[in-house]
Amino acid sequence: MKPEASDDAIATIPSAGSRKSGGLLRLLSSVRWQEVIVLQGSPFFGALFSIGRLTEGKLASLALLLASSFCLLAHVFVFNDWAGIEGDLRDPYRASSVFLIRGVRRREIGYLSTALMGLGLLLLLPLGMRALAIGIGIIILSAMYSAPVLHFKGVPLISSGLHFAGGLLHFLLGYALFRAIDARGLEIGAFFALTNVAGHLAHEARDWEGDQLNGIRTNAVSFGRRSGFIASFVLFTMAYGLMTALAIQGSVPHLIVWIAALYPLHLYWTLRTLRAGLDFERVGKMQERYRVLYAMVGVIMLIGLFPSITP
Repeated sequence: MKPEASDDAIATIPSAGSRKSGGLLRLLSSVRWQEVIVLQGSPFFGALFSIGRLTEGKLASLALLLASSFCLLAHVFVFNDWAGIEGDLRDPYRASSVFLIRGVRRREIGYLSTALMGLGLLLLLPLGMRALAIGIGIIILSAMYSAPVLHFKGVPLISSGLHFAGGLLHFLLGYALFRAIDARGLEIGAFFALTNVAGHLAHEARDWEGDQLNGIRTNAVSFGRRSGFIASFVLFTMAYGLMTALAIQGSVPHLIVWIAALYPLHLYWTLRTLRAGLDFERVGKMQERYRVLYAMVGVIMLIGLFPSITP
C-alpha cells in the first residue's frame, strides 16, 4: 500500500534551535553506507583481474585504492542526496528518511560531499595519474547525473549511458592499478557496467511513483515501469552471457563459467515479480534477491581467481 504523502514528514524536520552542536555521527548516519560498500566489489575485482601474484606492496596499493574508491562512491551518493533533497521530501517512500529529518542541514551535507570528494582524490595521488584521471572521470559523471543545472538523471537513455560509463570506470579504477587498460579489461569491465545499468533500471522501476510525482523523466517514467523492469532483466541476461563467454574463451578463469548456473534462479524470480505486480515493495524484494545472487557471483569469481593470485 502506498504510504501517506510526505507533508507530515516535512513537518517533523527539526528546527534550527533544536539541533545539537556538533553532530558528526548524525551527519555520517545520513550516508547510504550499505550501497557504498556493495559497490566496492567493482574496483576490488577490477584489481584482482589484473593484480597477478600478490605481494605486500600490491596489497598496500589495493588497500589505498579501496579507501579512495570508498570515499568517491560515498561522495557520489551524498551529492545525489544533496542535489535531490526537494524531490525526496515529496516522495512518499523517501521523505521519512532524508537527512533533514535526522537534523542535518543541506549545507552540512554539501560540505561532507566536498570533503569526501577531496579525500578520495587525495588518496589516489600516490597511485599515479592514471588512477587520478579515472577518479576525476567518476566525479564528472556524478555531476552530470545529479547536479541541478545538468540533472541528466531526468533524461532517459542518457542517464543509463552515464551509469554504463560510471560502472566501467569504477571497474577500471581497480584494473588499471596493476595493468594498462586493454581489450580484456574493457570486456570484463563491460560485465560490471551492464550490471550497474541493469540494477539502476530496476531502481527506477521501484521508484516510479516518486519520480513521476516529482516530474523526473527516468526511463521507467518515460517508457513505463514494466518496460524498465524488463529492460533491466535483459541487461542482466547480457551480463551473465558476456561473463560466461569470457570464461569459455579463457579471458577469465574457466571456473567462472559456473555463474551461468545462477541465471535460472534470476529468471524465476523476475517472472515471479512480474506476475505479482511491480509495486515499490515487490521490486525492492527483487533487488534484494539479485544482490544475493551477485554476492554468489562474487564468491565464484574469488574461487576462480584464487590460484592465479596466490604466491
